[in-house]
Amino acid sequence: MRSSSLDEVAIHIRNGFPVKQSRDAGGLPITRIETIADGSINPFRIGYAGLREDECLNWLLQPGDILFSHINSVSHLGKVAMYKGDPRKLVHGMNLLCIRPDAEAVEPKYLLYALRCEEFTRQLSKNIKPAVNQASIAISDLKRLHVPLPPLAEQRRVAAILDKADALRAKRRAALAQLDTLAQSIFLDMFGGPAVSSRRWPVSSLAKLGVEFRYGTSNRSSKHGDWTLRIPNVLRGSIRLDDLQRVPVAQQEFERLRLRDGDLLFVRTNGNPDYVGRCAVYDARAVENAGLDRERFIYASYLIRGRLPFERVSSVFLREFLATPEARRQLRARSRTSAGQYNLNTQGLGAMQVFVPPIDLQREFAHRVAAISTLRERAENALGETSSLFASLQHRAFRGEL
Repeated sequence: MRSSSLDEVAIHIRNGFPVKQSRDAGGLPITRIETIADGSINPFRIGYAGLREDECLNWLLQPGDILFSHINSVSHLGKVAMYKGDPRKLVHGMNLLCIRPDAEAVEPKYLLYALRCEEFTRQLSKNIKPAVNQASIAISDLKRLHVPLPPLAEQRRVAAILDKADALRAKRRAALAQLDTLAQSIFLDMFGGPAVSSRRWPVSSLAKLGVEFRYGTSNRSSKHGDWTLRIPNVLRGSIRLDDLQRVPVAQQEFERLRLRDGDLLFVRTNGNPDYVGRCAVYDARAVENAGLDRERFIYASYLIRGRLPFERVSSVFLREFLATPEARRQLRARSRTSAGQYNLNTQGLGAMQVFVPPIDLQREFAHRVAAISTLRERAENALGETSSLFASLQHRAFRGEL
């Protein structure tokens, strides 16, 4: 299959309108780096610059334009998204490149998929210029990179097949997103919001409930040591077991930090205040199912472990309580800022006020959440299978084998 350079199939590849932005609404919306962070145009993650249309006419995006992240962390460099007309008018801002496909040479959707394929990613990685905080690729280097280019009719056929597979992935993700909100919905249905429930049941601080808090290890990771959970492993209320690291600690420290089934792990520091205080339950069964030793897990210093008196409070109940808006307000009020970081200490966590329903009711709630977790596991497996199918189709498509 013949190939062409990006410069040959694009009307232009250029940077955006040079103007200072803010997140406050005013004037036409303008793209930011985070506008395409999830691989699509997110109309809720845009900036404004007080621009009128006549001031930036040449930088208004057209449907089919492809935005390309050329200055970012290495893991996000090369992320692309297509503008499909939503919002109706959108200015192309700095730090994202706009690739405008030449419709006589390339089908825009085909080019979008080609820019995400493995072969193009390999070319891109050879031209990355690393820096301390971010990496970049020069426009001149990007223009020289090649994409496979069959006849237009074949491009459209390939794009249509990949569209169908990608739409199936989107449905799987949407199903997972719905499951992510279901536990909180059941919580509100069973207990009501904190303002209502605090009038029905006694209220206590976590410290008076007997929750024990402890900071994690500050030792550095190594090839040897015990599995150590970090901030990236605490996600959506669960412990993620990918990207694990080992940390060596003395036996005495290991005994203090060893995780037990039902322990809560709290994020205690982050640049985003919405992430501070988020927590997950250590699920020993899930660890065993992953083929790992449930008894050999500890946690790092940017996390705080909460060990609960299970005869009084369920870890699943407490996790969902801490996700309510009222609890999030408490957590933010107890956070302190330093050098752009938001921090939460054990005293702040211990002072958190929580209503305490009967333990049998809490356990019934936990049982219902366990059923949701089973559904979520199935949905994640289905998404993984669909993603593997899509990757296979994409690989074959750009080798001319589809």
